Amino acid sequence: MGHTRWLNEEEKRAWTAFTTAHALLYRRLEQQLKRDFGLSGLQYEILARLSGAPDREMRMAELACALVNSKSGLTYQIGQMEKAGLVRRRSCPSDDRAVFAVLTDEGMALLERAAPSHVDTVRELLIDVLTPEQVRALADGLGEASRRMAAGPGEASPPAAGEAACSGAEAVADRGA
Repeated sequence: MGHTRWLNEEEKRAWTAFTTAHALLYRRLEQQLKRDFGLSGLQYEILARLSGAPDREMRMAELACALVNSKSGLTYQIGQMEKAGLVRRRSCPSDDRAVFAVLTDEGMALLERAAPSHVDTVRELLIDVLTPEQVRALADGLGEASRRMAAGPGEASPPAAGEAACSGAEAVADRGA
């Protein structure tokens, strides 16, 4: 076993602030989305990701990877959203194993209704309480940490900003946002 490098006071303060802020922000966003639109944070993210994709569709494996979610967890969510008419699935004509999630007009309309208050809440709770320099530092620091975690152990080149890395298109962890 190697020598443990314990966190110093400033590092502990940063870690505690990060984990507390993440939990509180996530809880408040979940509450707001559920109360106002009947959506979970993950469902909102699914709608948002699909809305920005070409033809408002993505392969399920690619979507799971982008959301850092398992394929089985995403399949369940897509099934629930499909019942509500927010998304539909379609098979890929060139690959029998591939399935696409497609954002419906109803799903797009719900996203367009939900997005303004969601963004207002993100601004109120996080963005607007920070200085532009703090926002930049947060984006840079967490972006670098995300790239290193997504690259996985031993990978030489982590993905660029905005890209996700998945081993064999599997998501690296389940999460609900």
